Amino acid sequence: MPRRRPSALRGDRPVRRARRRRYPNIDRLSGSCRADLRRLERSRFWPEATEEAFWHWRTLAHGPLGRLVDQLADPVCGILECGCYGVDFRGHLETVLHALPKKSARELRVLVWALDRRILSRARVVAAHSPDVSWWRDRL
Repeated sequence: MPRRRPSALRGDRPVRRARRRRYPNIDRLSGSCRADLRRLERSRFWPEATEEAFWHWRTLAHGPLGRLVDQLADPVCGILECGCYGVDFRGHLETVLHALPKKSARELRVLVWALDRRILSRARVVAAHSPDVSWWRDRL
């Protein structure tokens, strides 16, 4: 007896498709860290909030040097759609680092501090002695 096609079994019900992610996953994170992030985003933030903040911070770290200096020198307008970087995205990452369990926070902190070091090495106008200092808040 031949097998029936899945569309014949479903009838007129629409096919459910997976929603495409707006922001890519953060590379080099373990499954347990990703699960902790999902749990935290469900309870305190919105889905993909940390991926969005990390993506913007990484874009700022690896983008053109002129954009980096302009974004760090100009005041942030507070409108996320405007394209202003700086305090909002890094502040969100810092909040997440303090809210995650120790092991997951350590994993994410390594990646965020690598981006911080890159930003600090490229923008010589920002004075920071170590990645521990919250230099992104008062920027100059």
